[in-house]
Amino acid sequence: METLPMTTAKSSERRGRSKQIQTSKPSVVLAFFSCLAWLYVAGRLWQDAENRTLLSNFLKKSMEQRPKVLTVEDKLMLLGCKDLERRIVEAEMDLTLAKSQGYLKNQLLQSGSSSGKKLLAVIGVYTGFGSHLNRNVYRGSWMPKGDALKKLEERGVVIRFVIGRSANRGDSLDRKIDAENRETKDFLILEDHEEAQEELPKKAKFFFSTAVQIWDAEFYVKVDDNIDLDLEGLIGLLDRSRGQESAYIGCMKSGDVVTEEGRQWYEPEWWKFGDGKSYFRHAAGSIFVLSRNLAQYININSASLKTYAHDDTSVGSWMMGVQAIYKDDNRFCCSSINRDKVCSMF
Repeated sequence: METLPMTTAKSSERRGRSKQIQTSKPSVVLAFFSCLAWLYVAGRLWQDAENRTLLSNFLKKSMEQRPKVLTVEDKLMLLGCKDLERRIVEAEMDLTLAKSQGYLKNQLLQSGSSSGKKLLAVIGVYTGFGSHLNRNVYRGSWMPKGDALKKLEERGVVIRFVIGRSANRGDSLDRKIDAENRETKDFLILEDHEEAQEELPKKAKFFFSTAVQIWDAEFYVKVDDNIDLDLEGLIGLLDRSRGQESAYIGCMKSGDVVTEEGRQWYEPEWWKFGDGKSYFRHAAGSIFVLSRNLAQYININSASLKTYAHDDTSVGSWMMGVQAIYKDDNRFCCSSINRDKVCSMF
């Protein structure tokens, strides 16, 4: 009887152990599949991260290979705006043309003669503050004065003494010129130009720019104050040359560049003229003629035009940059012995 309870207890213990073994098997299987699922998810996440890294590196390299800044031409090509580009260029050309025809801040003060007819020529005679006697000599010889000057303008020819302002603006020098001009009415005063010997090359820019804005003429003539002019001969020559655009007329010459400081005609920038030290072909400064479109070119580009030591070589350098038609006419060679020349040294 005593052995029965012990046998029963042992049987119960064995059944409990077998139940524990049976219930632990599904847990192990579940844990195993959980591990597999975790490994699968982790692998996918790792693969996705690697793919994202590769894609990021690829995009970064692609961005680095692309141009950082597109040119204007590339943008126009992408946007299909070639036609717009052409229109812009045409508008700029129209603007330049309008500017050259006098649509500026200072518009044409006079347009041609009093009758409205286009002038033949504007003749600018260079003068200075100390040249009062010379001016009176000119007025008594080849240059008309008073009513005769007005009648000449009705024929299409304007003549003016060309002078700038004193370095001391408004001083006695300026006041004397203003008083003389009120009496004779034959000056073209360049308000923005300082009248000085060293500023003479710049005077050409101011003269042609101012004259082309004030008068509508076929030709613009620069004349030195030390020559005697055959006015009717010059008028006849210019009248036969009407309609010639881009005409650069004068006594064409060249010559050695003076490199020694202190000598007459010294050129401070002599080294720019090459090893030969020779000037390019240009019209002598005593008298030369520019057609209207060349004078307009000087007016439009005056701020950027380079001047040298002398006005004739300065103008010659400007003409080299455009399609100027050089007309070498020995009638403009004032020191020659040619009988039909239009000028002679005073």
